[in-house]
Amino acid sequence: MTNNRYKILLVEDEANIRLVVTTLLESAEYQVIQAGTCALAQTLWASYQPDLVILDLGLPDQDGMSFLRWLRQESLTPVIVLSARSDEKDKVDALDAGANDYVTKPFGSAELLARVRTTLRNYRHSAAEGRLPGGRFQLRDLVIDYDARRLFRNGEEIKLTQTEYNIIALLSEHCGKMMTYSAIIKGIWGYSGEGSIKKLQVNMANIRKKFGVKPGESWYITNELGVGYRMEGEREE
Repeated sequence: MTNNRYKILLVEDEANIRLVVTTLLESAEYQVIQAGTCALAQTLWASYQPDLVILDLGLPDQDGMSFLRWLRQESLTPVIVLSARSDEKDKVDALDAGANDYVTKPFGSAELLARVRTTLRNYRHSAAEGRLPGGRFQLRDLVIDYDARRLFRNGEEIKLTQTEYNIIALLSEHCGKMMTYSAIIKGIWGYSGEGSIKKLQVNMANIRKKFGVKPGESWYITNELGVGYRMEGEREE
């Protein structure tokens, strides 16, 4: 599928930002549909059925979160929130409400295009395969054999506990998406209670040790303090 077949609904009330983002996306051969209000965004989404929504939260008629909640009742169309709100709570609320990613203003052009590519790519995988796919996941030198529940790095198996494997598998299924602590905890343990975040952090620390990653070193998984974890990269075809 080529880029120019993707339709992106841009929901942004500031004309100068709308122009910048539209120019950026069109230069990458995406089709862009523009809306400056929640009401118009709902109408255009119904008419065009876009492949992706880029959503500002500070809109004149309603808060962008209202549109996000409405959309999640209608569809799984992926959403990237593009907002000046940088507070952890705003990010967590948007991600928990169903946003696929959250980019804060001001943003880098290359980063935004990378988030668009990753989100579209992973939505295609999830739409085609459903959750918990069989087969293999590969990201650079990391390979996960979902059927055998085994993980390899540079061809060597890394032995994980059941919980550690489940965490890595869950993050890989949403590769490129920032997952909140609560979403991961619910996905792994089915509940969220006192000490759950600490339990998750302990497991992540153990996983890092088994991967041989020293403190401060970058690896496959990025932690945004107070928000959650993201497995960086794009799932390979």
